[in-house]
Amino acid sequence: MNERKVEFSRIRYDIVGDIAIIKIPRWNNGKIGVLMANYILSKCKGVKVVVTQTEPAHGEYRIQKFRVVAGENRTETIHKESKCFFKLDINKVFFTPRLMYERIRIAKLVNFGEIIINMFAGVGTYSIVIARHAKPSAIYSIDANPDAYNYMLQNIEINKVTNIIIPMLGDAKEIIMKKLVNIADRVLMPLPKLAKTYLPYAILALKNNGGYIHVYDVYHRNKGETISDVFNKAIRDYAKILNDKVKNFEFKLIRVSRKIGVRLYQIVMDIYIVK
Repeated sequence: MNERKVEFSRIRYDIVGDIAIIKIPRWNNGKIGVLMANYILSKCKGVKVVVTQTEPAHGEYRIQKFRVVAGENRTETIHKESKCFFKLDINKVFFTPRLMYERIRIAKLVNFGEIIINMFAGVGTYSIVIARHAKPSAIYSIDANPDAYNYMLQNIEINKVTNIIIPMLGDAKEIIMKKLVNIADRVLMPLPKLAKTYLPYAILALKNNGGYIHVYDVYHRNKGETISDVFNKAIRDYAKILNDKVKNFEFKLIRVSRKIGVRLYQIVMDIYIVK
């Protein structure tokens, strides 16, 4: 083991359905990964597959790539979260279990009869959690990835929310401009790389008398900065955009939704806007 001690009991991993995702040490000599994977299979009864990431999220659809290290040779699974079920293939769609709290948090904010637009719906996670735990009148659930869209269709059926969620395949900005102007009480933007670019279209989708946008973005904390400094930086950036586009706005909440690297944070801002 390259004279290194592996503390298998301290292995960190994510679980998606019955798939465990591990990070194999860079000094791996070819055997460590298999030993780690087999340890997890022996200790976690619900885990049937162990994979490791081979490529970070990339491309238009932010897809990660994974390689099976041990267990069954597949990357498709059904993930359970907040009494909802999500069928997905981790090699075809982006999904993280680390936003579970965030998804249920948004659901608890939704008022009776709201019309919601989810601009980057993926396999339907936010949309379905909201549909199951709140009482909106409609959720327009948009995604450009055909694989994610197909899984979303299946998940809408599995979770019995066909009467609430309207799945839409395509680019969110084009769909909003053609079909969804001035109709939404709430817009979700859970795709950081397009946050600032697509914000004007989220505003366009809101009702004129006001509504909420939940925007997710990624910010780096420099040495010597606090997380409050990061929040203030984000508020300044988005206030600059909003000042030119709306009558009034208020940052109701800003928080870290997850940490994604060394001093690198995904944050969420709940913004109330009057056009």
